[in-house]
Amino acid sequence: MKYQEVINELHQLANAKKVAFKKRKFGVVADNSLGIYQKDLKELAKKIGTNSKLAIQLFDSGIYEARILCSKIFDPKELTNDLLEKWVVTFENWEICDSFCMGLFAKSSFAIPKIIEWSQREKEFEKRAAFAILAAYCMADKKAANSVFENFFSIIKRESNDNRLYVRKAVNWSLRNIGKRNIDLNKKVLGIASEIVRMDTKCSNWIGSDAIKQLTRDKVNILDYPRAIYRIEN
Repeated sequence: MKYQEVINELHQLANAKKVAFKKRKFGVVADNSLGIYQKDLKELAKKIGTNSKLAIQLFDSGIYEARILCSKIFDPKELTNDLLEKWVVTFENWEICDSFCMGLFAKSSFAIPKIIEWSQREKEFEKRAAFAILAAYCMADKKAANSVFENFFSIIKRESNDNRLYVRKAVNWSLRNIGKRNIDLNKKVLGIASEIVRMDTKCSNWIGSDAIKQLTRDKVNILDYPRAIYRIEN
């Protein structure tokens, strides 16, 4: 599909009532939004296929849903640092932040460097981006050693006092996802979560307590990435 064809199709899918619903129900506030649900954008992305050149054109259109569509059709192998930095500063809500971080950034060679760098950012959705990448990277890289994720514990602890809604939720999310990679990391994360609770702030207490609650449920799904049997030395 060509650029104008995609833009025309986006306008055909537009629904002003969905803009209001997403704001009221999910807290998604966006400039220049047409009101299109993710499922419809996913279907359109499948129709288009991977097309990085078109993705950049769509992002530069300034249309909110066109930017989300960019995150779904851009090839992670073609990412550059300039593009990452150009896009991250535009994130205005959790939906577009997570769409780029989970679907694109976490699958790229920039994932780990940007987790480290962006976790120190001040703006809410730039910092959230770091932890959204980390949460997704837990599942994106099935071969990464436990040590890769253990190196993030200090960052998670450091940011566990950021009380902003979309930061603290992402910090908690990344901690829980590390704990779901395998049984060894699950046990280590429970220890880190206990340390976070003992930091004794309202924010850290929620992050740590919720992680413990979610990771000790009877039906919690603990994976076995990177597909090896681990032994913890007592």
